[in-house]
Amino acid sequence: MNGKLVGGVIVGAAAVAGLAIYYLQVYGFYERVELRDDMVPVELTSIASGAPEEIIADEFEAIDASSSPIRYRACFTTPMSQAMLSETYEPYEEAVPLTGPGWFDCYDAEDVGVALQEGRAMAFTGVENIYYGIDRVVAIMDDGRGFVWHQINHCGEEVFDGKPVPPGCPDPEGFVAARSQEGE
Repeated sequence: MNGKLVGGVIVGAAAVAGLAIYYLQVYGFYERVELRDDMVPVELTSIASGAPEEIIADEFEAIDASSSPIRYRACFTTPMSQAMLSETYEPYEEAVPLTGPGWFDCYDAEDVGVALQEGRAMAFTGVENIYYGIDRVVAIMDDGRGFVWHQINHCGEEVFDGKPVPPGCPDPEGFVAARSQEGE
């Protein structure tokens, strides 16, 4: 009889822990991003200046989580054509949309990934190193729908794996100090 009781407690505790982990991963840490007057919803990096510039972004929706820099997801629409965007803004090579929680209905990483492969969507650099080793990537479909996510860049891949900083990458220590001085 004692074995059944102990076994039941173990199974029950495992079930509670599993449900808690699921909830925290899918719902617990995410918050909807509320746009403030001082926020720019969507930026793309200009080919000419190398600096991020605001683009027209209507119907903007976003979620984020303080638990990880790669949990940001956003959706929007834009009247700007892919032809004009591709002549003005930096493309993002090797864009891989990261999946988001199923309850954030406007964002479907699989659809965006297929559209990128088929040429129906184009990926652009939003903001390089928005956090150290993390780029903000923006994909815009041929129908004007846009999607935003954060993706680990080549600097982050190396440094996060404990390897030395690759040539051409910023110093993580100096980068963190500079970002914290800006209030981020």
